[in-house]
Amino acid sequence: MSFKPSTHHRRSIRLQDYDYSQAGAYFITICTQGRECNLGVIENGTMNLSSAGECVYTQWHDLPKRFPNISLDAFIIMPNHLHAILVINPVGALLAAPLSNIAPGKDAPSKGAASSAPTVGEIIRAFKSLTAIAANRLLNRVGQPFWQRNYWEHVIRDEEEWQTIREYIHHNPQQWKQDRLYMATGNGNEE
Repeated sequence: MSFKPSTHHRRSIRLQDYDYSQAGAYFITICTQGRECNLGVIENGTMNLSSAGECVYTQWHDLPKRFPNISLDAFIIMPNHLHAILVINPVGALLAAPLSNIAPGKDAPSKGAASSAPTVGEIIRAFKSLTAIAANRLLNRVGQPFWQRNYWEHVIRDEEEWQTIREYIHHNPQQWKQDRLYMATGNGNEE
C-alpha cells in the first residue's frame, strides 16, 4: 500500500518546537498490535504477566543500561498496553525535576538543538524493537507486528501532574473494565 497524504495523515501529538531529548519526565503509553491481550491477564484487580509480558517487563527495566541518561518511574503492564513515566536526566544528574515551563521563549531550547542525548522517540523505538523480537519468539510468531505503530506521549509539566499520573498508573489494573483499551478488545479479560 502506498502512502497517500490525503488519506494517510496523522495529527502530531508532539509539542511544536520542543526538544524531546531535554531533561524532563514523559508519560508514555504503548499498545499491542490490534489490542491483542498477549501481555497477561487481570484477575481480581491484579495483573498476571504472560511470558511475553515478563519479557516486556525485563526489557523496560533494562533500558537504563542501554540509555544511561534515563531513569524509570511508575510503570504498569496491562493485557494489551503499558503505561510508564520515563525520565530523561541531564548528564550527571540522578533524577530530573519535571518541567515547569515548556513554552518556547527566550530561554527555551530551540527545535533541533544539537544534543547527544537520545530522544523519547529513539528510546521507545529501541524498546519496541527489542521486545517485539523477543515476544514474537515466545509466541512462536514470525513476521508479525507485536506493537501498534507509534505510541502516545505526554510531557509532564509539574509535580502535581506527575503525582496524578503515578496514581493513574498504580490503579490501572483495578480500573481495567472501565479502560477504553479494555473496551477496544471486544471482550477483554474476564475476572
